[in-house]
Amino acid sequence: MEDEELERLKRRKLLELQRRLLRSTQIEKKVERPFSAEEALGRFFYGRAWEVYRAAKRQYPRAMMEVERALLEAIKAGRLRRKISGEELYALLRQLGMRVRLETRIRFKEHGELKTLGQKLREKL
Repeated sequence: MEDEELERLKRRKLLELQRRLLRSTQIEKKVERPFSAEEALGRFFYGRAWEVYRAAKRQYPRAMMEVERALLEAIKAGRLRRKISGEELYALLRQLGMRVRLETRIRFKEHGELKTLGQKLREKL
């Protein structure tokens, strides 16, 4: 009887140690997993922020590397707590002296159909 009880205790301890080891390796994997800049920024960008970001990156590649680095540092340090809209990102870039040109489209909704300004003008002629 005592041998069986001793074996059961040993098995229980072994299972507990295995669970701890499994948990610790899972935690290490989470810590080790590097996250990309797009993943981190994706948690904070909303609205047209990606559109502004990509346009700025095309027009000012070197400067945007620094802006991206600063944004990531702010995210890691916890200084950036709320989401950033496209308008806010655009205003930030303007303050830094970057005049980002965005593609602008004027469209009309007529009879449930979206039409560009060019299509609308062609119809009138």
